[in-house]
Amino acid sequence: MQLRGSMLVAALAALAAGLLAGCTPSARAEARAQGQLLVVTSAYPVQFVAEQVGGARTHVVDLARPGAEPHELELTPQDVAAVEDADLVVYLDGFQPAVDRAVASSAQGRALDIAPAARLDLAAPAEDGGQGYPAAQAHAGMDPHFWLDPTRLADVADAVAARLAHVAPGDAAAFTGRAAALRSQLTALDADLRSGLTSCRSRSLVTGHAAFGYFARRYRLHQVGVTGLDPEAEPDAAELARVAEFVRREGVATVYTETLASPDVARALAAETHTRTAVLDPVESRPRNGDYVTAMRADLVTLRAGQGCS
Repeated sequence: MQLRGSMLVAALAALAAGLLAGCTPSARAEARAQGQLLVVTSAYPVQFVAEQVGGARTHVVDLARPGAEPHELELTPQDVAAVEDADLVVYLDGFQPAVDRAVASSAQGRALDIAPAARLDLAAPAEDGGQGYPAAQAHAGMDPHFWLDPTRLADVADAVAARLAHVAPGDAAAFTGRAAALRSQLTALDADLRSGLTSCRSRSLVTGHAAFGYFARRYRLHQVGVTGLDPEAEPDAAELARVAEFVRREGVATVYTETLASPDVARALAAETHTRTAVLDPVESRPRNGDYVTAMRADLVTLRAGQGCS
């Protein structure tokens, strides 16, 4: 009798859990309740673009959680359901394998790979600490951090507007207009970055991981990452010694840590080379304050101080 009672309690608990789950509205239901399109994105910079271009016509769900590293994103069942239900999935092929798999299995025909619009053309950083080199290979293995070049993000905004116009033709003019407004913001940001980083004592940019390749190329800096594209990788002693020698030889004054990655290795390098540290945001996750443009302008202030810009 006691066993039957325990089984009954367990069954009731499972039923209650199922009912509670059923009462939680899906992302699609939330969007439909507001008369919106459901747009699913794979990382914050893409979410920023979708929100700016889609406006009130879209309900944007980002698969990457705020404050979490997006490179190794794993999807929950709710995430997979959102991909299945989306009117449009906006993602970067080759960046997040879990997203690639979900799109391939559940969203073919309803997905926009932004890699062509972003013009990915930097491969993984060269072994000598270079900022990368142009390559003609496809998306996999390429540096994905295109958004740190605002002009590329503006091109992505145009691609998102065009695809949303295909999904909802009646709102095409609104999408195009918002993409144009975003391009104006990003063009102004680009101009300020170019002007602010023109006259700097040091053009060597030593960062925790090599996320700033596109940024460095756009603004004529030379990126040297303590680690490669993987922010969780740890350099071996030989790699660390090579970067330390570069810092001393080039008279680098600042080693940059980052908002999401551990600062330990960069701080150790700074201590060994008697340089200071400062924090850069690679804008891989939603900033705590403001948005993409706010974060990039904050990076400019940090870089002007760290690079000795006049």
